[in-house]
Parts: sequence; C-alpha cells; structure tokens
Amino acid sequence: MIVLVLLASILIGGITVLQYKQEAQDYHKERLERKEEAIREHIKFVVESTTYEVSEENLYLILKERDKIHEISQVHNMPINIYSLEGDLILKSNQSFFPDTTDLRLSNSVLEQLESSSRKRIIRQTVKNDKRFQSSYTYITDNKFRPLAILNLPYLEDDYFITRDLRNFLVKLTEVYLFMLVLAILLAYFLSKYITRSLKTVSERIHQTRLDKKNQKIEIGNVSEEIYTLVAAYNSMIDELEESAAKLATSEREQAWREMAKQVAHEIKNPLTPMRLSVQSFQRKFDPNDPQMQQKVDEFSDTLITQIDTMSSIASAFSNFAKMPAQQNETLNVPKIVKLALDIFNEDYILFSSEKEEIVAKFDRTQLIRVVTNLVKNAVQAVEKEEHPAVLVTVTQEEDRACLIVSDNGVGISEENKEKVFEPKFTTKSSGMGLGLAMVKNIVESCGGSIEFSSKLNKGTIFKVHFPK
Repeated sequence: MIVLVLLASILIGGITVLQYKQEAQDYHKERLERKEEAIREHIKFVVESTTYEVSEENLYLILKERDKIHEISQVHNMPINIYSLEGDLILKSNQSFFPDTTDLRLSNSVLEQLESSSRKRIIRQTVKNDKRFQSSYTYITDNKFRPLAILNLPYLEDDYFITRDLRNFLVKLTEVYLFMLVLAILLAYFLSKYITRSLKTVSERIHQTRLDKKNQKIEIGNVSEEIYTLVAAYNSMIDELEESAAKLATSEREQAWREMAKQVAHEIKNPLTPMRLSVQSFQRKFDPNDPQMQQKVDEFSDTLITQIDTMSSIASAFSNFAKMPAQQNETLNVPKIVKLALDIFNEDYILFSSEKEEIVAKFDRTQLIRVVTNLVKNAVQAVEKEEHPAVLVTVTQEEDRACLIVSDNGVGISEENKEKVFEPKFTTKSSGMGLGLAMVKNIVESCGGSIEFSSKLNKGTIFKVHFPK
C-alpha cells in the first residue's frame, strides 16, 4: 500500500510537470499566432488607409509616418522588426525586450525557409542573453497579396506565471500525498496486525512443535476461512505427529537393541578367530620335551586370558544395559601393550617396531588392545591377495603425544569410499558389520586423541592414531 502511494505520487508529479510544460509550449505558440495575426491586420489597415502608393519602397514611409510602427508595437505590447524582401532591416519599433538581439540582416536560411514554406511563415527558437524566445517570420502583403516586406516578431517565452502555478500545485500535491502516505502507513500497520495476529499464533506454535514432547493444539477465535483451514490442518498434523512419535520411539528402541547386538557380536567376534587360530597353532606345535615349553604356555595363556577379559567386559556391559566398557585411565607402556595385542596374530608378515622400549601414556588397556586388534585385522584382510603381503605396526613419540601407525601394502581405499570409512555399518567386505573403524574412532576421540589415514588404490593404506601421553 505504501509503495503504491509513493509510486502514484511520483507518477502524478511527473505527469503534471510534463503536462505543464506541454501547456506552456501550446500557450506560447497560440499567443504568438494571435499576436502575429492582430499585428498583420493592424499593419494592413494602416497600409490601406495611407495616401502613399502602396509599394515595397513606400512601406518605410507609410509605417514611419506619425510613428505608426511604434503605435502598433505599444498597442499589441510586442517589439516589431520590418525587413525588406532581401532581408535587410528597414524599420523596428522602440519597444524591445531584447535591445541587443535585433539582426541587421536576416540569414539566407531564414529567407529560403520562408520562401519554401507553404504557409509563408516560419518560427525559430532562439536563446540570447540567457533568455529563450521564439521569432516568427511572415510576409506583409498588399490587398492583392503581393509581398511588401518581412515581419519579424521576437516573442519572449515568459514562464514565470506558469512556473509559479506549477510550483504551487506541486506543493499542494505533496501535502496531499504526504497525508495519504501517513494514512496508508497507519492503515497498513493496523490491517497487517489484524491479518497476521492469528498467523503469528500459528507460527509460534509451529516453531514450538517438537517430536520429543507433547504438543498443544491451536485454539483460535474468529478468523477467516483460510486461517481456520490452516489451524485445522495443524491440529490434524499434531494428532498424526503424536501417533508417529510413539511408533518412532518404539522403532528407535528396537533399532538401538539391534545396533547394540551387532556391535557386541562384532566386538566378541574380533578376538575369537585369532584365538581359535592361536589354539590350533599351539596344538600343532606342542612339544612336551621343549625346554621353553613352560614359557610358551605362559605367554599363550596370557594372550588368551587378555582376549577373554576383553570379551568378558563387553558381555558385562551388555548385560548391564550400559555402553561399551568405560575408559579406565591406566598408566601403560604403549609398545608393550601393542606387542601383546599382536601376539594373537600368527601371520609372519606382521612386523612390529617401536621408537623407544618405553613410551608411557594414560589409556585404557582393554580399549588400546581393541584399537590395535581392529586396525591390524583390517590390514591383514587388505593384503590377503597380495603376493608379498606386509603389515607394519609402529609406535612413536611426537612431542606430547604417542602415535600408533598401522600400514599395509594392500588394495587401498578408493576416493569415493574415503569419506565413508568411519561411518557405522560401512564395509567393503562380504562379511562383517562395518562397525570396527567407527568403534576405533569413538574410542580414540573419547580419550582426547585423533585418527587419520592416507591411502592409494592398489598401493596400500596407513592409519595413524594419536593420543595424549
């Protein structure tokens, strides 16, 4: 509404100015024609009343007699210039608004245009001494319409009165439209408040709508049919939302149980296969006469007990409806724990190295073993088809952090899969739940560490795990 009022005021103002200018031009044009016609009739009357013979040579004497030219000029309040047919100035009135602008001779272009004009009359726009005026040129003729001389009337375009009227009109127009603008603003404000009051209530309720809480229906008084339809649709949506929320809650609980079961199964399955292989290997290589047999039995037992403890803690956590085993800040010798975790793997291409024999850090023993087991197991699976497989596990120290590096020369990870590596349930293997790396990432980040990797397809992959010392 406000924009329409502003556009209307600008449009009417512009049209008014153009209209006044057009009227001013038409006014000056018609006034000059009337003046010219009256002066020509007056000169014709003087010429016909004279005792001189009417001719081009005697015209000067006829109009000069008793200052007839000045009398005509004063009667019609117009300066008058008389030129011969050749364009020379032969007579002019004393009255002139333009004392320095009278040409002593007409230009050839004026004579040619006047000669070729069908009405034997031309008008030229001229600006002299910062004044704008029109000059009309026409013939003075005798009673037989023979041209005797050229009549020139310089007409000043005095727009003072028209400009004053225009200015007064624009002032009044501005006052009217200012009043209308204020009225439009007030009307728009109250009208919009009335229209949007109910919409604001609906908007607030919609913003407050949540899936996890009880939502109230909208109760509103007299409103338009459109608003009533909107409110009815919202209230219907609330009923459907409550029903959907109940179904979703049930579905989420069921899904949570499924995910927990998958994760527990995955975690328990991780050490079972290497333990089985380790038992089988021990069984094949068992030699009661070996002098180091007791030591090997002790190492074998420690390895199995460690993995059994890990599975036991997972089972306990599941049975207690808790999360996976909570972090226990133990002071560990990282190279020793990592080497212990690698004992369950029998592959001879798995190599271990440490920058120092002792790198102490506070970490959960069980969680660290799980991290190493998952990363090494993935590396072993990545090099299964390699002719010369290699998996290198390295522990280094970087300033205030310990670093675990697991690298392999396996199949690598494609570019399109790199962003999905740590996503739960993502796997490129035909078996497995795809929870291993997601769980590793959660364990590392929960202790304030970080995990990153680099990989080239068919070249290999390097995983780096950093955690505070």
